[in-house]
Order: sequence, then structure tokens, then C-alpha cells
Amino acid sequence: MKLAAIYALLAAIATATNISAQAASLLVYTGAYAIALSIMLGTGVGLIVKYALDKRYIFRFKAETAAHDSKVFILYASTGVLTTAVFWGFELSFHALFGTDQMRYLGGVIGLAIGYVAKYELDKRFVFRPQAQPTC
Repeated sequence: MKLAAIYALLAAIATATNISAQAASLLVYTGAYAIALSIMLGTGVGLIVKYALDKRYIFRFKAETAAHDSKVFILYASTGVLTTAVFWGFELSFHALFGTDQMRYLGGVIGLAIGYVAKYELDKRFVFRPQAQPTC
């Protein structure tokens, strides 16, 4: 139960980072591709933050080298492709349905919450499992 609470807290931090990066992006650029670019930027920032938090506080992972860490990060990002599709799907659906930034962000938060539950299981099984970790 303690691990679940810590994971939820870290997921909330990564979610806040993602949404904040999106909002900041929209302050800088409001052109034709503003929404798409903000979602991509938020995804990238959120991915890096979530990886750093998960590997340290959830999985207690220590890379052998920078190359090893890079390979594990690529595996981590790869397992997030489906969960990212869920997140983007919710966020863009809420945007299409409601047309406001607040509702788009709510859709993003819901999508991230669903995605992070699935992501934990994927990471536990495929990324941070000792035999799945590539060595350099």
C-alpha cells in the first residue's frame, strides 16, 4: 500500500509537470499547431520526469553506465507508446468535445492516470526487471 501511495504521488508530480509544460508552451506559441506542440512538449517533459522518479523511488534502479541508463530509458519510453496513445486520446477527445483548455487538461489528467496504472505494470515486467535490463 505504501508503494501505491508513493507511485500515486510521483505520478501526480509528473502529471503536474506535463500539464505545466503544456500551459507554458501555449504562452509562447499560439499558432496553428499550438495544441499539438504543447501536448508533445508536455509528453516529453513528463516522460523525463517520470523516468527519473520511477527509477529512483519506485524501482530503486541504478544504471551501470550512462549507456546502460540510455538503453533502459529507451525501453522505458517504448513501453509508454500505448499509454501515451491513451493519454493523447483522452486529452484530444476532451478538447474536441468541450473546446476549452481546462477541459483538455482534465482529459489529459484522466488519460495520464489511466496510462500510469498500465505503465507501472509494463515497467515492472519489462523495464526494471533485472533480466530485462540491457547491460553495456
